[in-house]
Amino acid sequence: KGVAELMKSSNMQGVLKKYADGIKNRAGSGYEQDLYVGKNRANARVWPESDQAKSDNYKNNTLLKSVK
Repeated sequence: KGVAELMKSSNMQGVLKKYADGIKNRAGSGYEQDLYVGKNRANARVWPESDQAKSDNYKNNTLLKSVK
């Protein structure tokens, strides 16, 4: 139960936001991010929003390369 609370906590959300911010910033313009709390844990995601970013990610694996 304690682990489940930790995985949804505001501290965990802060850590995830920090990582998602970094990925989004390294990827460049046209990428978006969000943070949500699911049933078992907090989740962050970054995705290409614009057509240019989608093409860039498809050709260059931009998001994968932005994860450090």
